[in-house]
Amino acid sequence: MKKVRWPLVFIFLFITMPLFAKGKTDESEIKTQNDEWFLCITNFNASSLPSDRVNISDVVSREFTERLQSINYHTRISPEYAYYEEYAWAHTRSNAAKALSTKIDERSRQIYMGEPDWKYRQNILRIDTEIKKLKEDLEEIDKNAPLINKEPVFKLTSGNIKLEFPTAPQKGSERKFCTDQKADAFLSGDITDYHGRYFLKLKLYTIYTKSFVWEDSAIFSYGDIGDAIDELTRKLIIVLSGNQPAAVAVKAEPETALVLINKSFAGRGEASLTEYPPGKITVTASAPDHESIVIETELVSGKLTEINLKLNPVKYVNTDISGDAQNNVYHGALYVGEAPLTLRLPVNNFEYIEMENADGKKGSLVFITQDSQDYEQSLSVKMSLPIKKGRVDKERRWYYWAWGGQWITGIAAWIFYYAYTGSNEAALYSYNQGTLTQEFVNGNLNNYYLSIGSAIAFGVASAYGIYHMIRYIYYSGRDSAPIAPQGRKK
Repeated sequence: MKKVRWPLVFIFLFITMPLFAKGKTDESEIKTQNDEWFLCITNFNASSLPSDRVNISDVVSREFTERLQSINYHTRISPEYAYYEEYAWAHTRSNAAKALSTKIDERSRQIYMGEPDWKYRQNILRIDTEIKKLKEDLEEIDKNAPLINKEPVFKLTSGNIKLEFPTAPQKGSERKFCTDQKADAFLSGDITDYHGRYFLKLKLYTIYTKSFVWEDSAIFSYGDIGDAIDELTRKLIIVLSGNQPAAVAVKAEPETALVLINKSFAGRGEASLTEYPPGKITVTASAPDHESIVIETELVSGKLTEINLKLNPVKYVNTDISGDAQNNVYHGALYVGEAPLTLRLPVNNFEYIEMENADGKKGSLVFITQDSQDYEQSLSVKMSLPIKKGRVDKERRWYYWAWGGQWITGIAAWIFYYAYTGSNEAALYSYNQGTLTQEFVNGNLNNYYLSIGSAIAFGVASAYGIYHMIRYIYYSGRDSAPIAPQGRKK
């Protein structure tokens, strides 16, 4: 047996142990991105002040710079964290989740389609395969999510440290300003005169929201500027450090319910604890064959809001659709079969059906489903040939022409009537004076005929206009779906 050289073994272990230890540390070390958060303080706008008081702007900017350097960290809430996870990743995941949700809803609707058995099985198999693939894609995207620092180091921009304060951007160029200054946010403000004192209005813009997220104001004199800046800074530090975010957790029944928070996908069945800025949020929960729920709630800074939602199942009633055989029936735009047939529909709900046959006749109906099984609802759809294309436009044009003719003849009748009455009074006056001539009598008689003729024309135009108005109303509403009466009790 070969003799082991123990001194060499100890020397080898002594040399390699630090290497093993270093390798273990490197494997357990978690690396994050976006470890710093920068704020840019702009030069506050004091252009409305007199020239001898404009320097207050530089004083205020310097005061804020001195005080805000006391912040050493910034806490990212969930929306901001999602933004810094790289927009492409967040956008890709959102699209993948929505695609999966749509495909699951498509599977639920497949039962309602009323297709032949072989086609139904084939479609279900295809959809299940697509759902499996979409789930795998979503899991793969989740695994590749970058890790962002939730508490980056807070810093002012290098220009602010040098006491350089750029001019605040114009409306619409805020995002470009942040990019140019290499900042995650900027603080801007306006200083105006208030009865000999200063009125300071502050606004904080963040690049992840693409908007101003905080506003505050103060009135102060030059002597108490320090106290005013201290008060504003205290409020601003709470916002910047983010040490008091709000949080919400949502749980919905059934487990397949789709949960949206502020119209964004948050989960199925439940949305785990998520941080949001304090304020109002809208939570929506929906599931197939269940009534959707939409609620609005107020999130409080530093508190967790738990929301439990239970969706009520939708109740259904039977509605009988009568009609001749081979009449195709459509529920909305969805083909559901041939008449006569029975539709199972949600209770107390507005519904629309349309019927069509091989002869080209069509009919439609709007109705409200019954609210209980104690009522029978049997509907009959009146069938007729649809009006020709352009017929409504044609009737409308005829009605407008008739309406115009009515106005013209009406004005003419009014003019000729007063012309006749005026000439007739003149003729009577001349007759009494003994100066009436045959020529004047003939002119007065012509005015009479014109007055009578224009009155007759106005009457004919009015009758013609009423006739075309009735036709226009009839044709414009002929293809409109009538509203069916309520059903009768069993």
